[in-house]
Amino acid sequence: MIQDNIEKIETKVQSAKGIPEETRTELIGLLSTLKSEISDLSRTHVEDAVSIAGFTGASTHEATRESVKPELVKVAVQGLSSSVEGFETSHPVLVQIVNRIATILSNMGI
Repeated sequence: MIQDNIEKIETKVQSAKGIPEETRTELIGLLSTLKSEISDLSRTHVEDAVSIAGFTGASTHEATRESVKPELVKVAVQGLSSSVEGFETSHPVLVQIVNRIATILSNMGI
């Protein structure tokens, strides 16, 4: 289920208009790595993994809509960043990936 959600996000990023190719490529790579990291996390923290995937989807949706609403991007990205709080020590790569995704999506929503 979590993997399916991330694959849907990848599809949305691939088909979204207005994303520069370099940004699209970086996001797809980050999402691929996120799948692996979420898989590891879901073995011990299922609800947290679902939240991270959900906020990633919401953030991506808000940043790639035709009519971007910066305030909604900001709220979704804040939720995404908050979803990994507390994992800095146990899952540092996950936190780095989510923070990079949040930064990219936040910049897209400006």
